[in-house]
Amino acid sequence: MRKGIKLSLLVGLLAMVFAACSSNKDSEKRIAELENRINELEGTGATANPATATPVAPAPEEKPEGPLPAFEFEEEEFDFGEINEGDIVEHTFKFKNVGDAPLIIQDAKGSCGCTVPTWPKEPIPVGGTGEVTAKFNSKGKSNTQNKTVTLTSNTWPKLTRLRIKAQVNSTDAPATDGPVK
Repeated sequence: MRKGIKLSLLVGLLAMVFAACSSNKDSEKRIAELENRINELEGTGATANPATATPVAPAPEEKPEGPLPAFEFEEEEFDFGEINEGDIVEHTFKFKNVGDAPLIIQDAKGSCGCTVPTWPKEPIPVGGTGEVTAKFNSKGKSNTQNKTVTLTSNTWPKLTRLRIKAQVNSTDAPATDGPVK
């Protein structure tokens, strides 16, 4: 009787495993078909077989025609030197639009949450100036820190990177001679 119950449980378990595997294969097949259809619509012509898929590199961005704005920064990198862990420091990068059209910064992102940029939201006219400020919070950071602020704008190329760096001195308390009472 026990053998019969064990055999029934084993057969049921195998049936569930087989059903799960065939359902995964069906799902993978459907996903591959959808990816192939997307590739056809995008004109890449690549097939999407999950086992042999190779990533399709995006087409290089083409330079837009017509007049374009252009950044001219006084500096694109700033070194804060030595600071203490926990210090909050900031630097303002000044720029001029030396292009032939109004400059619009759509977005600015720090390389991590400790670097927060601020930038002008209004268009900068041809010949106009602006400022991008990078604020760096060194809390929880130590040693050499290199951070970037990436600007997305209507320039060519679209991305511009500003860099800040600092040597952050740790504020760890020195070891004591014994346990604290």
